Amino acid sequence: MPVTLTPVQRGLAAGVAVAALLIGAFAAGTAQGGGTAPATAGGRTLAVQAADAAGGKITVTGTGAVSGTPDQLTLSMGVQTTGPSVGAALQQANRAARAVTATLTRTGVRRSDIQTSGLYIQPDYTGTSVLPAGYAVSESIQVTLRTLTAAGTQISDAVRAGGNATVVDGVSLDLSDNGSLLAAARARAVADARTKAAEYARALGQPLGPLVTMSEQGPVVPLPVFAASGAQPSPKPSPVPVSPGTQQVSVTVTAVFALA
Repeated sequence: MPVTLTPVQRGLAAGVAVAALLIGAFAAGTAQGGGTAPATAGGRTLAVQAADAAGGKITVTGTGAVSGTPDQLTLSMGVQTTGPSVGAALQQANRAARAVTATLTRTGVRRSDIQTSGLYIQPDYTGTSVLPAGYAVSESIQVTLRTLTAAGTQISDAVRAGGNATVVDGVSLDLSDNGSLLAAARARAVADARTKAAEYARALGQPLGPLVTMSEQGPVVPLPVFAASGAQPSPKPSPVPVSPGTQQVSVTVTAVFALA
């Protein structure tokens, strides 16, 4: 005669069927060399991880940071002029730029540390006229100042030499050689990764095994930057105050350790 199942009995039968599917998937994954055997039940993906004889692994990230004092300054500056023609505006800009460069070299800046970084010429249209009323020219240079004790005076003298045409776009302080700081930051990052892995291993109740792989993310060197523009020189400008502050070099590594 037909058998009628109650709602509770039907729920138990469905649970047994799902369990049988999971056990079958796990057995199939193990027979094929271990790993993860996915199964689907009720619209959700379930995974069973088969442990192999080599044991598990722990993946961690470690970070190390070291601070140093910047020892050089990069100055971005230039000149801006206007004139009734391109030739007139360009001639004024060239004269001002030469004066700035000559002053920088006279105050001890090496010519190899002065680099032209831009030239910009644009017509100046006024109102609805289709003809330009004049032309604007800007010339920019990038200068590396390697002696911070003299940098303030060098900047002031360069601004004075360029006159009212001078524009300072920005100043940044950085390290001329951060190799030793990077080495120290890497050592701290590795130690941090090993410490984290050991803590996880203890929490799991297993001894930490050897390092399997390690990779480094790009070192991060934040640069303190401040900017100024539209410089207005005085007949006897005082040195620009330069405060080097500190700069941090940080390194992050990703390490994979085996569990013994």
